[in-house]
Order: sequence, then C-alpha cells, then structure tokens
Amino acid sequence: MKARAVTVVRYVLLVVVVGFAVAFFARQWSDIAEVIRAIPVGAIVLSSVALLLGMLANVLSWVTLLNGLGHVVPLPRGAQIMLVGQLGKYVPGSVWAYVMQMELGRQYGVARARVLVTALYAAGIGVVASLVLGLSIVPELAAQHAAFGWLYLLLPIGLVCLHPRVMTWLSNLVLKVFRRPALEHRVRFRTILVAVAWSLVSYVLYGVHLQLLAVEFAPATPLSVIMLGAALSLGFTASLIAFVLPSGVGVREFVVIAVLVSIVPLADASALALVSRAMFTAGDLLLAGIAVVVVLLMRRRLRARDEATSEYE
Repeated sequence: MKARAVTVVRYVLLVVVVGFAVAFFARQWSDIAEVIRAIPVGAIVLSSVALLLGMLANVLSWVTLLNGLGHVVPLPRGAQIMLVGQLGKYVPGSVWAYVMQMELGRQYGVARARVLVTALYAAGIGVVASLVLGLSIVPELAAQHAAFGWLYLLLPIGLVCLHPRVMTWLSNLVLKVFRRPALEHRVRFRTILVAVAWSLVSYVLYGVHLQLLAVEFAPATPLSVIMLGAALSLGFTASLIAFVLPSGVGVREFVVIAVLVSIVPLADASALALVSRAMFTAGDLLLAGIAVVVVLLMRRRLRARDEATSEYE
C-alpha cells in the first residue's frame, strides 16, 4: 500500500511539473509569436537542432559524473533520471528538481545521496564552465551592473571544489549524512575533465542556438557565438541564486539581454531572450518525453540492469 501511494505521488508530482512548464509556455506565446514571424524558418529549425544537441551534451556531462561517483548506469536510464527529474525546476523553488531526480534514482536502485551529489556537482561544473567561457564578458557585465562582480569569486571556489581530493571528501560527507557507503574510489581527474568538457560543448552549442535566432539582426562570427554562449551560461549561473523562481525565470533573461544589447537593439534583444527561453522549455519537455519512450522500449533490459546494480536491498 505504501509503495503504491509513493508511486501515485510521483506521478501526481510529474503532472504538476509538466503543467507548470506548459503554463509558462502559454503565458509567453503572444510575445514570442511576433518575433518568430521575423525569424526565417530555416534559422529556427537549425537553432532548435543546436539547442537539443547542447542539451544532450549536458546530459552526457551529468551521466559522466554519476558513473564516476561509483554507480554506472546505461545512458538511457541516466538520461531519464536527469531529464525527467530536472522538470522540477519549473515549480517555484528549484529544490524540486533535485527531489525528483533523487526519487527517480531511488526507484531504479541508485542511492538518493549519490544522485544528489551528482546533481550538485553537475551544477558546480556548470558554474565553472560558464565562468571559463564567460571570462571575456564578465568584466563588461560587472562594469554595467556591479552586482555581477560576485561572479569573480565563484571561479576559484569552484576550481578548488572540483579537485579530486576535495570532490571525493565532499561526496563522502553527503553520503555519510544519508547513511550510505562511502565512494569505492577517489573521483578520477578524468571524470572531472570529461564532465567539464561536455559542459563547455553544451554552452558553445547554446551560443550557436542563440546566434542562429539572431541571424536576421546581427552578423554571425566565431566570437559572437562564444559571447552568446557565455551569456546563456552566465545566465544559468546567475539563476542559481534565484532558486525560488521557476527555472530562474527573469534572471537568465536579464544576463542574456545585457549581452545582446551590445549587438542588437534592446527591443530585439528582449524578444530573442523570450524566444530562447520558450525553446529551452520546449526542449526540456521534448527530450524528457523522448527519454521516457526510449526507456519504455528498453524496459526489460534496463530493469535487469537496475536490479543487478541496485544499492538497496
């Protein structure tokens, strides 16, 4: 009876999360439609492809960390846990994304603490990668908006936390709090490098996505792609402090617009930021749905693997 109730709660929570995401998309549609009409269809299609590829690179970064922390899962299962779970960010209070990922992981035999450690380190790696990519534009942002000066403090802190010794110690501390066994080995430097590399690839692809949207408003150059990728990545970092807002809504757009106004008028910059946000929302829903379908098609093989590697009795 208890197990059935927990399952019902999981599905109800998922419906609520999807509802929030769809509601957000619907509220923004009137503003989005006007700008979309000015963007070539081909540019929208290519921009969508770049966005989805960037999201897949982010999934690979997350799964690399989970596997490196001692619980190896097939890519489809890891993608399901990450993509479906992260839909919780559309509910006010982004902690729901972590809760959903932990519960999904628990359902398939991955310790909640291990999923939490993976999610926290994925966020940390995302911050470090965004600051590395955004070093060229952080000074300009800080000059225009003094509040962004705090971004300078995050990079050295992030780099220290990503050191294998520190990362292993912090991971074991979280596992100890949850009364789970310590990691079987120290986190490998290779795991960290691969995860950071995939995160950087993800952000560059996001820059391609935004540049393709702006193709009618500003010329494309390698520098502009890096700059726009940095804008989106720093927007993600800034939105982490706005955890009470669904997916940091508003904060990310503020950073993106602050960078876009250097190459396009303010009105166009604002509209492009809204279009990009809508496409990210649609991409989240689409990839989460695809992950669920793939897992259902592979359910027998994945179930056997889950049972064989489960961290629970």
